[in-house]
Amino acid sequence: MNTEIQRPKGSGSFYSFIRTFLLAFIIFVILCTPGMAIFGKVADWKFIGDNKVVLEEQLPTIVDKDSPFFKAFKDKNRVNILLLGINDNLTDTIMVASLDMDAKHVDLISIPRDTYYHREGHNSEGENKINAAYQGNPLNTAIAVSDVLLGMPINYYAIIDYKGIENIVDAMGGVPMDIKFDMKYKDPYDDPPLIINIPKGHQVLDGKHAVQFLRYRKGYLEGDLGRVKAHQEFMKSAFKQCISFDLPKIATKVFQNVESDITLGKATTIAKTAMGITADDIETYTLPGTPQTSAPWYVIPDAEKTSKMINQIYSIKPETTTDSSVEE
Repeated sequence: MNTEIQRPKGSGSFYSFIRTFLLAFIIFVILCTPGMAIFGKVADWKFIGDNKVVLEEQLPTIVDKDSPFFKAFKDKNRVNILLLGINDNLTDTIMVASLDMDAKHVDLISIPRDTYYHREGHNSEGENKINAAYQGNPLNTAIAVSDVLLGMPINYYAIIDYKGIENIVDAMGGVPMDIKFDMKYKDPYDDPPLIINIPKGHQVLDGKHAVQFLRYRKGYLEGDLGRVKAHQEFMKSAFKQCISFDLPKIATKVFQNVESDITLGKATTIAKTAMGITADDIETYTLPGTPQTSAPWYVIPDAEKTSKMINQIYSIKPETTTDSSVEE
C-alpha cells in the first residue's frame, strides 16, 4: 500500500525522523498519563494550556454526513489524532493516529506532503499541495485531511519540531546506539543547515546527534528501507532508555515540547483505555495515490483505494452483492 514519493531536497529525512517522534508522543500519552498530575508542573504542559485552536470546539460536526462511512465514523469508538511535523510553516509530516478504544489497536495513516488538495482561491502549484494548507492553523490541515480520508473525523492534533525532538532526547539522558558506519553529510542549503558527523561505534547520542542520526539518509545499502530499519532500532533503544531512566520526567518533557489540544482528562481516558498496547497492535498505512513523474510532483489521491483502506481500518464488512463482476 505504500507509495514511493519524490520530495523536495531535504524533506524526506525530516518526514522520517519527525514521524518517529510523533509516534512516540502517542505512546507516551498511552503509557505515561495515569498519575502524571503528581509529577512536575502540570501548567507547563503545552497540551493542557489555553490553546487558540481546539478542534472539538471548531469542528463539532466534522463527521461528513455525505461520507459513505458516516455511520461507521459516528458509531465506532475511535479517537483520531492529527500528527503534524512543522517546518517553515509547512507540514512536512502529516499523519493520523487512529486509536480503536474497544479493540485497543492503533492505525497510523501517513498523508504524503505532496498530496494534491485544491483550496478555493489558491491557484499556484505549491498552494495546491496538502502541506500548504496549514498556514499556522492546524484546523486548516484537519479539514483537508478529513476530506482526503473521505470524511474521517479528526478529534485532536499534536505538533512537534526539530527543537522539540532534541529536548526530549536530552531529557532521557541520550539514546544508546551502535552506529554501523561513519555518518557524514553536509547540506548548507537545507533548513536548518544540515551537518552530520557521527563516528562508527557504540555511543550514547545526545539530542543534537540523535537528530543528525534520524535525518541521515545516505549510505544505507538498502536505501530508504535501511533508514527505516535504523529508525526502528533507534526507537527500541529510546523506549528501553525511557523505562530505565526517569519516565515521568521524560513524559513531562514530551508534553512540554509537543503542542496539542488533547486535554489532561482526555489523555487520561486514552491512557487507561489503551493500557497494554504493544508494537504488534500498531498498523501503518499510507494514503493511496498516484505520484506524478514531473513537476509539480503531485500525488493524486485514489478515492477507490482509500475507501478500501478505510474499510480495513474500521473493519467494515462490504455489502453482499449478487453481481459477480464486482471484485471483492
